[in-house]
This record gives sequence, C-alpha cells and structure tokens, in this order.
Amino acid sequence: MAKSNSKAGSLKSVFALLLLFGPALILIFISTRGCEHKFKELDDYGAIPKFSFTDARGKVYTNESFKNQIVLYTTIQPSCPDSCGITIWHLDQLIYQTLRENKKRLHHVKLVSILTDGAGNPDKRIKDVEFMLKDRVEGFDPSIWLIVSGDAKALYNIKHNGQTLLQEDKKYFGGFGFQELMLLSDKSNHLRMVLPGKTESTIRTMRDHMALLEKEYDIKAFKLKKKSAKVD
Repeated sequence: MAKSNSKAGSLKSVFALLLLFGPALILIFISTRGCEHKFKELDDYGAIPKFSFTDARGKVYTNESFKNQIVLYTTIQPSCPDSCGITIWHLDQLIYQTLRENKKRLHHVKLVSILTDGAGNPDKRIKDVEFMLKDRVEGFDPSIWLIVSGDAKALYNIKHNGQTLLQEDKKYFGGFGFQELMLLSDKSNHLRMVLPGKTESTIRTMRDHMALLEKEYDIKAFKLKKKSAKVD
C-alpha cells in the first residue's frame, strides 16, 4: 500500500483500501520505473511476530531464517486444491512461476505456506501436500515454495488500531479469516502488505506489490552505489 499522510484507521479498512486502490498502485509502478522521485514505497506495519516452523525434512525456520529475504506467507491445507483458504492455481501461476522462472535474480524471494487442518490448527501432513504440489505445479521446487508446519496463528497474530488478523466468522474458510490472507514481509521481517488470497485479482495485486518492494531495494542499492562512487 502506498504511503499517505495518515495510516488506515483499522485493519478492516486497510483491506478495503488495498482492494480498492490496488490497480492504481500497479499504474504507479509502471509509470514511475524511470522516475525515482515519484516512486511510492509500501507502508511498514512493523515487525511480524516471532514464529517457529518445521519442514518435511525436519529443518526449523524462524524469523531469523528469512533475514535479508522477501517472503510471502500463506496457509495451505491437505484438502487442497479442492478446498483451500487461498486459490492454489492462481498462487502457482501468478507468483510461484514468476519466482521459478527468475530463480537466479529472485533467489532472495520465498513463498512460505503454513499447513493447517482447515480449522486453523497445525497439521503435519507436509509430505502429502508436497506430493500434491509436485503433481499439479510445474517445476515444483521446495527451496522456493516452502511447505511448513507449526502454529500459523503465531505468525498471523498481528493487531493494528484495535483490529486483529485473527478474526473468526462463519464467512471465512474454516471459520478463521487468517487462513485466507497473504502476508508480505520485507528483508527486515516487517509486514509490508496484507491481502486475501481467494481471487485471481488479489493475488495478481500482491504480485505487483512484491515488485514494488523489490524496486524499493533496487533504488536503495542504486543510491548506495552512487554515493560510494562519489566518495571514491
């Protein structure tokens, strides 16, 4: 979400604004590639909560594991692809395939899906889910798309202006809103974007926001290189 004079009043209004202004942000990205002074950075919603996840091979991941990496967090369920908190097909086609096809350039960008049982609880059937993804996702690479087990609620336990991502309602998948959300974390483990992952449009918007975050780091690196050149 582009910076403005004031923060959104609540997470609920943030979601509505993101969906409403997503296309505009995409236009900002396209029209300002060569106009550094017009570039708008994504808002910073602070550090994401501490977590501990484990993959199928027993490797443990914490916040420190993803230091200096851009990470897109989602949930995933053993019932996928038929019944999921997010749309696996579009997550694959719009985000995963982009990361796979540009693995060398985007080696620092990861897709991490936390396995839940559909009711918001941890699930350990990681190998079953990886088997499903290998069967349905072209070139599935577990080093790019990590499937992990652990307490997803710990990660999504984020509050902003009295609102929480851990909303419960029958309208949500499995009764828990967080199972439908994608979280974008920057290289400092700070939350930079939240969007639902139930539709093609919101996943496409998240992909473009990931590009905005990538450009933010490109600009900072360029400025640093330019500054160093002046010193030399």
